[in-house]
Amino acid sequence: MKHHIRRLSGSCHCGKIQYTVDNQPFDGDYCHCRDCQKITGSPVSAWMDFKDGQVTWDNEKPKEYHSSATIRCGFCEHCGSTLSYRHKKHPEYITLGACPRIGIVVKESWI
Repeated sequence: MKHHIRRLSGSCHCGKIQYTVDNQPFDGDYCHCRDCQKITGSPVSAWMDFKDGQVTWDNEKPKEYHSSATIRCGFCEHCGSTLSYRHKKHPEYITLGACPRIGIVVKESWI
């Protein structure tokens, strides 16, 4: 069953940075490169790609740092949650790493 998502919302772990996204991502990625492993602290990370205009930061924006010559990573300065990833060659896109709430019931499995 395909779900049509119209509005997403999410936040960092502590909730001080919140965002809403209009419509669904145009792409999604799993990455296991060494940089993503270090950024997220896990062996693999999941990212969702949006056009920059789709994302609205409701409270404050993530702090960004240059993780390389072309990449800027966004995080919450209060709790350290990784939130975003931007490539200088594609400033019209933003990649989000925080899991948004999409209003679709998904069975959760705890391992």
